Amino acid sequence: MLRQQLNDMLKTAMRAKELRKVSTIRLINAALKDRDIQARSNGNRDGIPDSEILGLLQSMVKQRRDSIEAYSKGGRADLAQQEAEEIACIETFLPKQLSADEVDAAINEAISKSGADCIKDMGKVMSFLKENYAGRMDFSRVSGNVKERLTA
Repeated sequence: MLRQQLNDMLKTAMRAKELRKVSTIRLINAALKDRDIQARSNGNRDGIPDSEILGLLQSMVKQRRDSIEAYSKGGRADLAQQEAEEIACIETFLPKQLSADEVDAAINEAISKSGADCIKDMGKVMSFLKENYAGRMDFSRVSGNVKERLTA
């Protein structure tokens, strides 16, 4: 489904001559093709599933946020703006992000359903969250919250 959305958006952007969108979607497709090739070498002929595509998109957004920070510190507002435009394009393919309260509720659910009670169970909790909330939360931020809850 996401693959079709990407292709449709690429065609629309090309017709509208939206160069930033076209280049961003092409970057996404190139990264997706790389992941598909890796998946084929592991025996998966169909390419990566949508949940992994969402993870790929989230990592692309994170990379661009890091770049914006670096460009801003370096006084390159033009490049920071370009990265922000790419983020806006990538985020159109991501589901709505959970609010802080919804993330807390998801963590509570994951801890109770996985039976986690110490830091050694963090992997179980994170696995549950990734399976059920792929693309809807920033797992690098959430892992700190999970760790904090399991050590308290």
